[in-house]
Amino acid sequence: MSYNLDKSYEEKVYAGVLGKIIGVFLGRPFENWSYERIMKELGPINYYVNDKLDFPLPISDDDITGTFTFLRAFKDFNYDKNITAKEIGQTWLNNLIEDKTILWWGGKGHSAEDTAYQNLKQGIHAPKSGSIELNGKVIAEQIGAQIFIDGWALVTPGDPEKAMYYAKEAASVSHDGEAIIGAQVVAAIESMAFLENDLFKLVNEAKNLIPKDSIIFKLISDLQEWRSGNFGWEQAREKIVENYGYDKYLGNCHMVPNHALIIMALLYGDDDFQKTMMIVNTAGWDTDCNSGNVGCILGIKNGLEGLKKGPDYLSPINDVLYCPTAIGGETLTDAISESYKIINTARQINNLDFTKPKENAKYHFGLKESTQGWKVNLKNKNICETNISNINYDSSIGNRALEITFKALSSDKMCEVLVDTFYPDVILDLKGRKREDFFHYDYISCPIVYPGQNIKAQIKNTSSKLLQIKLFIKYWGANDELTKISSDIFEFNDNEEKILDWKIPSTDNDPIGQVGINVISKEKCDGSIVLNYLTIYGEASQTFRRPKHIEEYKRGVDSKDGYYGQIWRNAWVQALDKWEERGKNFRICQNIGRGIIYIGTEVWQNYSISSKITLQSVRSGGLVARVQGVKRYYTFELNSDNTLCIGKMFYDYKILKKVEFKVLFFKEYSLKMEIKNNKIKGYVDDRLILEIEDNDNFIKNGGSGLTVSDGTLVSEEVKVN
Repeated sequence: MSYNLDKSYEEKVYAGVLGKIIGVFLGRPFENWSYERIMKELGPINYYVNDKLDFPLPISDDDITGTFTFLRAFKDFNYDKNITAKEIGQTWLNNLIEDKTILWWGGKGHSAEDTAYQNLKQGIHAPKSGSIELNGKVIAEQIGAQIFIDGWALVTPGDPEKAMYYAKEAASVSHDGEAIIGAQVVAAIESMAFLENDLFKLVNEAKNLIPKDSIIFKLISDLQEWRSGNFGWEQAREKIVENYGYDKYLGNCHMVPNHALIIMALLYGDDDFQKTMMIVNTAGWDTDCNSGNVGCILGIKNGLEGLKKGPDYLSPINDVLYCPTAIGGETLTDAISESYKIINTARQINNLDFTKPKENAKYHFGLKESTQGWKVNLKNKNICETNISNINYDSSIGNRALEITFKALSSDKMCEVLVDTFYPDVILDLKGRKREDFFHYDYISCPIVYPGQNIKAQIKNTSSKLLQIKLFIKYWGANDELTKISSDIFEFNDNEEKILDWKIPSTDNDPIGQVGINVISKEKCDGSIVLNYLTIYGEASQTFRRPKHIEEYKRGVDSKDGYYGQIWRNAWVQALDKWEERGKNFRICQNIGRGIIYIGTEVWQNYSISSKITLQSVRSGGLVARVQGVKRYYTFELNSDNTLCIGKMFYDYKILKKVEFKVLFFKEYSLKMEIKNNKIKGYVDDRLILEIEDNDNFIKNGGSGLTVSDGTLVSEEVKVN
C-alpha cells in the first residue's frame, strides 16, 4: 500500500463516517419522495428537516447499520485481505435476525436483500445468493449494493483496485450486474478521495475502471457531457428522469437512476458540502442512500473542515449512531468508535498492529470534534449552565479530551454530563409517528454497562476552586424512570488530576441506561474540568430476572397501559420465535431449529453462567456463552436423546463433547457453565459433568443467555458472575 495509515488517515476516516451519517439523516425523513413533492412541501434541502416532519434524530437506519456491520466480516475471518463473498455472506447470517435487524424485509422477490438472505438461509452461498441467474436481473440490480459499500473503501485508501475487489465481493452477496458496477464506482471514488482533490478527476478515473459497455459507464459519460455544456443541475435531473428514470429501471429502488443522482451531485456541487447535499437530497428518489454515499465521499476528500464550512451539521447528531444487529452490545455506538474499527481493520489487513487510543478506553475523544454522545443533562432543574467540547489536551496517552465548562457552579447548582449506555432516554418522549419512525428498524440492544463492572475515568480540575466530583449510573427503574446511583465524592484541588475507579453496585436487575459525572463546588464559581477518558472494564455480576417493581402477569387482571415493564426484556437480544410475557420470567420458544436470547458485550470474557431450567417437549435447551451473534457462541445443553453436551456454533453447529444423561420434560435442572480462556466446564446440580478445551479458533469473548431448539424452555432467572 502506498498510502500511509497515519493520523491524517484516521481523521479522514472519521470525517467520512460523519459524512455518511449526516447524509443519511438529511435524507431519511423524506426518503422515496419525488423531486416535485420535495419542492412543493419542503423546498431545496439546505439543512436537516426532521423538525418540520416531526421526525426523530438520531435514528436507526439500514444504510448506516449495513455499512458498519457487514465490514465485521474482516474481524470474523481473521482479517484475511483476500476475504470472499461467501465469508461476507456468513457475516450477514451472523448479524441478521430475520424480520428485525438491518435490512428492509420486503419479502423474497421484492427486496433484493431479503431475497439474498432467504437464499443464504437455505444454504446457497454468496455470490450465487445475489446472482442474476438465481434472482433475475431486476431484483439483482436494486440499490442495496451501493448503500452498504463505503466501509470497504475506507479500509483501502489510495487503492481503488482493491476497493473495487472488496466492493464486488461484498455487493455480490445480494446483488449482481449493474448494481455491482455502481457499487464499485462509489468505492473507487472514495478510495481515491484520500489522495485526489479534484472531483471531476475522481469521477472520470472511477468511470475508466469499469466496463465501457455498462449502463453505469454510459450514464456517467452522459452526465459529464451535460455538465460541460449549458445544463444546470435541475436540467440534468430532468435528463436523468428522461433517460434513466424509474419507468425504465424497474423494481422498488433500482441502482441506475439513483447512481445517476450521486454522480450529478458530485459534478454540480462545486465541491461544497452544503450545495452538494442540497442537490442530491432535493433531487429525490432514495434520498438517504444517495446522500449517505455523497456525504462519505466529501467527508473523506475534504475532511472535517469541509463538513464545517456551512451550517452546523455535527451538533444535532452529537457523534451518535445506532447499529441494531444480533450483536446487541454494539448497537448504541458513535462515529469515533466505528471509525477506529475501520482504522484497525485497515491496519490489520496491512499487517500492522492495532492502534488503541488511550489504552483502548471506551470514551477517549481522540479526534477533533468527537464527543462520543456525551451531553449535558438538560432535564435536571438544578443544573448550572454547562457546555462540552473537544479540545487539544496533551497527556501521556493522547492529545485530545472532552472539556466540560460551567458557569455559576455551586453546592445547589451542579454540573451534570452523561452518555446513554442502553435505550436513549428520548424514547419515552416519542409518541405516534415519531415512535413508529424510531422503531421502524427494530431497536435491538444490550446495555454497555452492568453491575459488577468498574467505571474508570481520568479527570482534571482546570478551575481555580476546590471541586467535588462523583461518578454515577442511572438505571431504568420503577415507572420506567431513570434512577441515579452515585459513587463516593472525590475532591479535586485546583489543577489536580486523578484517576477515579468505581465498582458498579446492584440495580435490582434493572438495565443501566446512562453513565455520567456530577460536579459541585462549595464556593460559587465558573470554570471547567477535563475528561481525558472514561472506560468500563471487568466482568458483570448480576442475576437477571423480572425486576421487583414489575408485577407478574395475573390472568384476568389488566396490566399497566403502554410500554411499561418492557425495558428489562428489551435488554436481551431475542433471536427466536417467542418469549412469553406471562408467567415465568423466561419462557422461550423456537418452533423449528435453534433460537437464542442473550445479554452482554464483548468486554465479557471469563465468567460463569447458571440457571435452573425446565424443558417442555424440545430437541435441546440450555445455556449459551461468549455469544458473538446468532452464528458464533458456545452451548451447554440437555438433549432429548438423553445426552448432555458442550457445543459450539461457528456458522454451523458442532458438538464438542457429550455424555449420556437422562433427560425428562417438565423436570427442573440446575445448569452452570464456566468459561475461562479456551477451557469450558459444565455442571449439573453443582456436579462437574463435562470439561473441554477448544483449541480450534476458540471464541474469546461475548455475552451469555439461553438457547432452545424445536420447543420451549422455561427459567426464572439467569445468573452471570
